[in-house]
Amino acid sequence: MTQKDQLQLGKTLWDIADNLRGAMNADDFRDYMLSFLFLRYLSYNYEESVKKELGSDFPVLAEDDERTALGVWYEENAEDISEFEKQMRRKVHYVIKPEHLWSNITELARRQDVDLLQTLEEGFKYIENESFESAFQGLFSEINLNSEKLGRTATERNKKLCTIIQKISEGIADFSADSDTLGDAYEYLIGQFAAGSGKKAGEFYTPQQISTILSEIVTLDSQDPMSGKKKKLNKVLDFACGSGSLLLNVRTRITEEGGSIGKIFGQEKNITTYNLARMNMLLHGMKDTEFEIFHGDTLLNQWDLLNEMNPSKKMEFDAIVANPPFSLRWEPNDTMADDFRFKSYGLAPKSAADFSFLLHGFHFLGKEGTMAIILPHGVLFRGGAEERIRTKLLKDNHIDTVIGLPSNLFYSTGIPVCILVLKKCKKQDDVLFINASDHFEKGKRQNSLTEDNIESIVETYKYRNEIERYSRRVSIEEIEKNGYNLNISRYVSTAEDEIQIDLKEVNIKLIDINKTIETATAEHNAFLRELGLPLI
Repeated sequence: MTQKDQLQLGKTLWDIADNLRGAMNADDFRDYMLSFLFLRYLSYNYEESVKKELGSDFPVLAEDDERTALGVWYEENAEDISEFEKQMRRKVHYVIKPEHLWSNITELARRQDVDLLQTLEEGFKYIENESFESAFQGLFSEINLNSEKLGRTATERNKKLCTIIQKISEGIADFSADSDTLGDAYEYLIGQFAAGSGKKAGEFYTPQQISTILSEIVTLDSQDPMSGKKKKLNKVLDFACGSGSLLLNVRTRITEEGGSIGKIFGQEKNITTYNLARMNMLLHGMKDTEFEIFHGDTLLNQWDLLNEMNPSKKMEFDAIVANPPFSLRWEPNDTMADDFRFKSYGLAPKSAADFSFLLHGFHFLGKEGTMAIILPHGVLFRGGAEERIRTKLLKDNHIDTVIGLPSNLFYSTGIPVCILVLKKCKKQDDVLFINASDHFEKGKRQNSLTEDNIESIVETYKYRNEIERYSRRVSIEEIEKNGYNLNISRYVSTAEDEIQIDLKEVNIKLIDINKTIETATAEHNAFLRELGLPLI
């Protein structure tokens, strides 16, 4: 299926969502719709694997038969079900009962069956708790099928679900159910729902254009970006991963060039968004062994995986990307000053946790790795504790590049933001500044970056180019003279130089013009005298 078709599927689903949502909260409807799309993917993937496993034993049903083929096999082979499911867990890593398959759910919806709601609820619970180990645990925990937002009575809720599922089923019937197609459609829907969520979208979504910039940067060789992309990233981390789109973008960028990723790791505090991220991974065809998403507070470092005190066992990542909440207020406790992530730099102020997020990620960055993080411009110039942290990072030569982006690119804020690129073993002893604030495509509600805009940023970073009014390499000595202030316009101004005016030359031109006027006036008055008309 072409990229155009994949985009069309996303648009088709969005049109369905837009028409069906009605008075329901957009975020609530998002969770229902994405969960149903995920169930469709799991069911298709499972049924295709079942066909291969059973071969000629897989039942072939008549077109008008309302049963599922797997359901018929279960009825005819009751004594073999247990062994069959063990085999499927080994091969596919999960099991779905025949009655919980999307094909059966859509049939119930088509018939407006009164058992749809209960069957769907039981199906979600089974997938969460009994399908396979921990991959799906709590995956649908925030999906309340008995919410009054769906209807005041069970009958009303059942009817609403029948309508939603039937419309989704009809809308996607002509599209492929492979992971690339449904994964891209899922991404498209997340973006569309984010666009309508305003500030809340900042919790879970990084616009694809910005995600692409970060992904391109961290997949390049950290010591010699000009040499191109790394062949393999063993471990990649996003410690504020939202719906996981940024992590998946990193995976896409490196695999497109024939490279590979060992495992990707994400952390997310919001439970609903955490579930979205796990669905996103699975919908893109990732096995449960290829990713790990943790639900917990990054600032409190609640993930045991990242709390290993033995230096030889410490987790380190080849690439780290993040779009944490901007200037989040936080409450560091008394022991935070001695936290291994912060003790060499000091604590960020309570008013803005930006540097806390940065230092958290930087602590786990490998020596040959690259970290790219999106932050508000305040981190570049604010004083106090932030100035002390910024100064040490600069003196230790860890800040590689500062990229200024245009305003109004995010759904969550209209302010311009920056990307900081950090490395632990940095080759150059200067800082590259890229001022891309004036390079964008203006939109009615949202500005955007074109492919050329994105390429300019990435290529400038890659080759460390200096371009007038766009980019410049700045020595640490110059930055020191500016009090370790990284305000981009101090080093790369986009203002056009004022045109120098030669007053002497202008005066000569004015004298010549006056002479010309006087000569022309005298000639004109001569004609007026001959005609007996008043002179001018």
